Amino acid sequence: RIEVDKIGVHDNFFKLGGDSLSIMLLISRIRHTYNVDIPLRTLFEHPTIADLSKIVEPLSEEKTLSLIPPIVPMPRKDHIPLSFAQARLWFLDQLLPNTALYNIPLAFKLMGRLNIRALEKALGTLIERHEILRTIFPATEGEAQQVILPKFNIDLTQYFQDLMQLKQQEQIAITETLAQEEANTPFNLSTGPLIRAKLIMFSKQENVLLITMHHIISDGWSMGIFFRELSYLYNSYAAGKEPFLPSLQIQYADFALWQRQWLQGKVLEKQLSYWKQQLAGIPNLLELPTDKLRPKELTYKGSTYHYTLSKQIKDELNKLSQNHQTSLFMTLLAAFQILLYRYSGQKDIVVGSPIANRHYKEIEGLIGFFVNTLALRTTLAEHDTFIDILNKVKETTLQAYQHQDVPLDQLVDHLNISRILNRNPVFQVEFTLESLSSNVEVPFNDLSIESLNLDNTFSKFDLRVFVTETGDTLSLNIEYAQDLFNLSTIKKLAIHFEELLKGILKDPAQCIFKLPLISTAEKDQILIEWNNTKTDYPKDKTVQQLFEEQVEKTPD
Repeated sequence: RIEVDKIGVHDNFFKLGGDSLSIMLLISRIRHTYNVDIPLRTLFEHPTIADLSKIVEPLSEEKTLSLIPPIVPMPRKDHIPLSFAQARLWFLDQLLPNTALYNIPLAFKLMGRLNIRALEKALGTLIERHEILRTIFPATEGEAQQVILPKFNIDLTQYFQDLMQLKQQEQIAITETLAQEEANTPFNLSTGPLIRAKLIMFSKQENVLLITMHHIISDGWSMGIFFRELSYLYNSYAAGKEPFLPSLQIQYADFALWQRQWLQGKVLEKQLSYWKQQLAGIPNLLELPTDKLRPKELTYKGSTYHYTLSKQIKDELNKLSQNHQTSLFMTLLAAFQILLYRYSGQKDIVVGSPIANRHYKEIEGLIGFFVNTLALRTTLAEHDTFIDILNKVKETTLQAYQHQDVPLDQLVDHLNISRILNRNPVFQVEFTLESLSSNVEVPFNDLSIESLNLDNTFSKFDLRVFVTETGDTLSLNIEYAQDLFNLSTIKKLAIHFEELLKGILKDPAQCIFKLPLISTAEKDQILIEWNNTKTDYPKDKTVQQLFEEQVEKTPD
């Protein structure tokens, strides 16, 4: 992403580093400012301010106003329903009780003199500010509702682990154990609270902070809000100052009530009609070659493999995307779907992709569970080139973004897709791109912060690929179901994906069936090492004698 002080009216949005998330925010701001709706494809076709103004200004002057009602504070009733996304997680919690499958665990090393009281106060203020952080989900006659609790404080001294007297190796080992225990401890949605914090002290200058939330009250975007506000509040309290944050105009409960009122009737049917047509006749299963037979039921046992793509690959992928006016996500997804096509031999590929679902200005600053998952379907053929597939993916993705409000679970119900215990409906593979370069820094005064990686022991899907833009490189985190795949297979998949990308960058007009997958090292192993079967046999024995000896050694 290019950082610029000023943007000219003729600067190209994509050449400035615009991505799918930026597009959503821009569309949201246009709706909020001018009260008009424009399709996402408009920005791809008019990527400069000068061109875009020719579309927006006439709509505004003609008073072609947005049909989407603003999200405003809603009258609170005794019964506050769950949002559609929350309802899905609540249902899964009933189906799979006492599981940490939807925990969001985070661990940070804090270097410097930590003011524990300031941190506690900052956490308490955040919990008071965002109602969702103190919301629980009890059920009445089998139907869940949101119940917002009074303010409560997190007492870090109650959940405090002092390891100062131990050696460094022991500190690290115990911390890893505590972090995994914390990440794998289930929440009770009915009683809460659904946020936990624990502090581990290595020394007066070194601490580890563990924060865990249930996904039903938060998502990836929310974590950015959480830590930006937490750092500001901590810095204020540590300096003895009273913090000031702009008041929140709405809360998550207002969004849930608004969504229930708006997303129904003709509005819902219009969005559903697209998905019904788009996903008609999809395959029941993506038949990837697995190392083990699919179990009768999903166990969600998983692991994660990390792999890094070079700066050169990242830069060339960005250039390819800009040349074809696509986002980096679209380019990577097209390549990934080609990989799945080559692996499975299936020409109809459906991949899930999480989307922030923050395309309304009113909810940009709220903590809560807004994320939705889109089912992105691509039909491939041997004669297609990568450019052909990229254009298909671009069109599919733009259409999906226009119809992103329908929760996946509602989609499954309306499509009458049967739920089978040993696979996910609609798709079994997920793909997503995240950008860390766009994150606002969250400095804590007098503290340096390092994020610690936690080993993920769950996998919600057969395969999930997270691509993260980290500075100069692209980081791949491949989460896989241990019931299906061995680590060695996942390592090969990462290498094959890299080789495929190199082949695409070398010649994007090449037929997808001819694009390379196997690396030079793997090719040498197959052609040379595995074919090197030469051996010395006893010269004083015939072939028949050697064969008879082998038969005698073979057990019955």
